[in-house]
Amino acid sequence: MTETVVLKLGGSVITDKSGDCAIDHARLREVARELAAARRPALVLVHGAGSCGHPEARRYRINGGLTGENVPGVYETHAAVSRLNDAVVEALRDAGIEAIGIHPLALALAEGGRLVSFETRHIAEMTEHGIVPVLHGDVVMDRLRGSCIVSGDQLVTRLAVALASRRVGLATDVPGVLQNGSVIPRIDRSTVESLDIGESTKADVTGGMRGKIAELLALADAGIESHIFHVSKVGRFLDGTGHDGTIVTQRGAP
Repeated sequence: MTETVVLKLGGSVITDKSGDCAIDHARLREVARELAAARRPALVLVHGAGSCGHPEARRYRINGGLTGENVPGVYETHAAVSRLNDAVVEALRDAGIEAIGIHPLALALAEGGRLVSFETRHIAEMTEHGIVPVLHGDVVMDRLRGSCIVSGDQLVTRLAVALASRRVGLATDVPGVLQNGSVIPRIDRSTVESLDIGESTKADVTGGMRGKIAELLALADAGIESHIFHVSKVGRFLDGTGHDGTIVTQRGAP
């Protein structure tokens, strides 16, 4: 079986988070060209919601659960992230990548905001045939709340474990995890408490950078390193030549 690379495009990379589902089509085309040039044999792509989903989820208080009055928010939030997913898939296909959109709402179940069921066998089968599944942060049904938001970061950790991936990357709009303006080269559980990691000032219902690091530390506990880097370094990450970003790793790893 070919090793699968799991790559996430941050929502702030492909949308303007201060707008209303303002998709950055130029950036999408640029990333798609990079991915096409890299020609990874097995790739799973995940993208954040950015301004397509976070505003709707916040407006309808989706993460607080379903109350009856906010039930329309399930549709509105999913419709917004689906529009972005369509744009990502279109850009990839225009670049010659055999991409297909996969919606977590249709294959995931959560409990208290955490995934308890997430089907991945068909995703593994797709990659074996050269298809690039494209998933995204989404609203999903929750056995305790009725609904919740599952972030792209939570999807990345589940996919990496399920697909036994050893190459996990998060492309962002910053060069890595920053402290006092400088990139932190490595993070593990022994160092994270001493770090001053700021939150996003833009609409984000999934925890911002702190939520991202928490997910990736859980992934590191499972023995899988992850890499956080600027989106301009996607090609370098894929070919293993270095990205000058942050690596989230197991405690004590070199």
